[in-house]
Amino acid sequence: MSEQEQEVGTRWLAQAGLRPTRQRVTLASLLVGDGQDRHVTAESLFEAAKGQGEAVSLATVYNTLRAFCDAGLLQEVTVDGSKSYFDTNTHDHPHFFWEDDSKLTDAPSEQLVIAQLPDAPDGAEIASVDVVIRLRRKS
Repeated sequence: MSEQEQEVGTRWLAQAGLRPTRQRVTLASLLVGDGQDRHVTAESLFEAAKGQGEAVSLATVYNTLRAFCDAGLLQEVTVDGSKSYFDTNTHDHPHFFWEDDSKLTDAPSEQLVIAQLPDAPDGAEIASVDVVIRLRRKS
């Protein structure tokens, strides 16, 4: 990992007021160091860190991803109620979930039209709307 990628990761943490520990900088650099948005699972980020020779546990990756979400740096997208993906693009946008590859990608926001949402039940308000469009390859 380059020094520039580490600097980008450190700045990303600073904008959210997070302390730049070695593990946080490493994971932040893997997530945003090259300036590209990405969707990761805790397991894929753990493997990427191991591939860089970083000594970090899977539990630390999970805890760090949770801290990044709590700080507003990542958006968590849950598929099937069990698999979580973490998205560096925190703006509201839809996703494609590729069932054959278990891969999450951005879907074009400008093509999505939601005409009306149902009223929230009494005493509740809509916090967010997640749109995940499931795809499978044609046979």
